[in-house]
Amino acid sequence: MIQVGSPLPAGALSEYVAVEGEGCTIGPAAFDVQKEAAGKTIALFAVPGAFTPGCSLQHLPGYVQNADALKAAGVDEIWCVSVNDAFVMGAWGKDQHTAGKVRMIGDGSADWTRAVGLPLDLSARGLGVRSQRYSALVVDGVVKALNVEPTPGVDVSRAEVLLDQLRQLRA
Repeated sequence: MIQVGSPLPAGALSEYVAVEGEGCTIGPAAFDVQKEAAGKTIALFAVPGAFTPGCSLQHLPGYVQNADALKAAGVDEIWCVSVNDAFVMGAWGKDQHTAGKVRMIGDGSADWTRAVGLPLDLSARGLGVRSQRYSALVVDGVVKALNVEPTPGVDVSRAEVLLDQLRQLRA
């Protein structure tokens, strides 16, 4: 499992690109995690699944609501990672009004989630392998704070907790 001081693991994640731009076509776009994180401060959080109650009613909305405060405190980007495909993450982002605030990132096969060391096997409930719920403050590709939920619910991985940790780190 990643720890404070660990670099983000190598791997590719993807997000849905809704508007064609320079070099970007409409549809899923994969990116190299380590290259994308280089030189940035990232508030990263992972959820078990898009459109699920805790994720849609508590976890993601907290980051959307606190996006301006996180960016004012020094965050360059906010990443929401889930073991869903880029199309689902794009639709969920549209539903939750994340544009310009939170990057909705898919780990469709859970490969990166396994590399992070935080998979959650919900096969017995018909949900397959998902991600544990956590948040991390990442600076230049290195984990500076990590908050893994010890039990179901949204407590230690909330946006407000990560914001406080960021402020302490910058103080």
